[in-house]
Amino acid sequence: MSNRFSDPLFQLVHSLEKAEKRNFKLYIKRSSAKEDLKIIRLFDALDKLSEYDEPLLLKKLEGIEKPQLSNLKTHLYKQLLASLRLLKSSDNLALQLHEQLDYSRILYNKGLYLQSLKILDRVKELAITYHQDTLLSQVISMEKKIEILHITRSMQDRADRLTQEALDVNDRRRMITRLSNLALQLYSWYIKNGHARNEKDELGIKKFFKDNLPSHVFKQTGFYEKLYLYQSYSMYAFIRQDFLMYYRYNQKWVDLFEEEPNMIAVEMSHYLKGYHNLLNAHFDLRNYEKFDEVLRKLERFSQTELAIEHDNFRIQTFVFINSAKINQHFMLGTFKEGLSLVQFIEQKLKEYALYLDRHRILVFNYKIATLYFGSGDYSTCIDYLQKIINDHVDLRSDLQCYARLLHLMAHYELGNVEIMESLIKSVYRFMARMENLTVIEEEMFKFLRHSFSVPSRKLKVELERFLDKIKHFEKSRFETRAFAYLDIISWVESKVYAKPMSEIIKDKYIKNKRSLIYNKNVA
Repeated sequence: MSNRFSDPLFQLVHSLEKAEKRNFKLYIKRSSAKEDLKIIRLFDALDKLSEYDEPLLLKKLEGIEKPQLSNLKTHLYKQLLASLRLLKSSDNLALQLHEQLDYSRILYNKGLYLQSLKILDRVKELAITYHQDTLLSQVISMEKKIEILHITRSMQDRADRLTQEALDVNDRRRMITRLSNLALQLYSWYIKNGHARNEKDELGIKKFFKDNLPSHVFKQTGFYEKLYLYQSYSMYAFIRQDFLMYYRYNQKWVDLFEEEPNMIAVEMSHYLKGYHNLLNAHFDLRNYEKFDEVLRKLERFSQTELAIEHDNFRIQTFVFINSAKINQHFMLGTFKEGLSLVQFIEQKLKEYALYLDRHRILVFNYKIATLYFGSGDYSTCIDYLQKIINDHVDLRSDLQCYARLLHLMAHYELGNVEIMESLIKSVYRFMARMENLTVIEEEMFKFLRHSFSVPSRKLKVELERFLDKIKHFEKSRFETRAFAYLDIISWVESKVYAKPMSEIIKDKYIKNKRSLIYNKNVA
């Protein structure tokens, strides 16, 4: 990825919207100190640059030497944050509460203890309503400080009440910390490795989960305790490919917000991620109707004022909705129709380059490559896979493996016989080194090696044997890991039955739909 956004100040300036830029200019011009006028010049110069180039920047800033630039950049960064804090405080609960807490401290320092306590009471009420225990802890500490140092003539049981509140909030914070740590560590394991590859991975994840899951965890009633508990179980199930458990806990995750809708605005990112995971669960279970229903809900929500309020939320909804739309085309076999999304996605990836992490781009490149593979455009598929293979990033070793396997299959489809032998050896070595070989892949490599020596009239028989072998593993959790990344069975069936892969998948969808209708009628 380009380093065009490598400078933090440059990133911040280019993340600003028109209203935010205008607000900053008004904010800074209120105090027209000489130094402030210099930072406006610096701001304007950075805003006009398409990428960060310090020598060019210094040329644009006449009269400013390189030693001064560092201090000016630091000053501008602080002023931009101060301007944004003022602008955004009204629509962010955490900023509002911290602002009120700051006011209480100012009043305390002025010796106005009772006024300080009055503000703290209001902050405490809101902190309890919105489960903001970190801030609640600060409020209680401030209250205790005032009670210890000054005679406030407050209620007689205030000391006992504050003591109990402090103990309760600390207990909750300890539980939240343990559960959020567990969820984070499981997610980190997945980002690095993908799904559990074998019994060793499975046993390791089970032991880690059991050792780190607090006892009596299901007795917790707080919002954040339940949120991080569901997240932990969701990731635990996803790593192990227990997709039914994965669905159940992601549904609980989304339901938690439906039960407390006031928390959606406070924890929007968690809410959106819950929907994203729920869509993935329906995709893995091939719950076609539920998938469509949840996707429509997310699309409707993405148009609300709440969802389009901040860059972060707009970007998340773009990622989650378009990832789901591609998955829907995978389920329905409508690969060619799915290609209509590519131009829009590419445009947005470029527009959001400042914000998107490499993992998201890696996944989109793989999904787009798969769309082209399913559409029969193997050359373009290879182009997208090369972006993954050539990007030596230490993320998702599983996706790196399957990108190479799909790359190999695309060359097979193109009939590039002269490079197949060396490619097969290279991909096999890579997957073996990453401990990513399942029986499915072993059988795949055997077939590919053997297929070039088989006369064309006998190839169908070999394909039928290969299909028979891999279909036996369709329900085996470790062996079907490959199917989560590439529908190898449908690909082989397309060869056996001389039909496009898209048609094979579409037929399965129609058959499944008819079966559901029949079962409903019988019931």
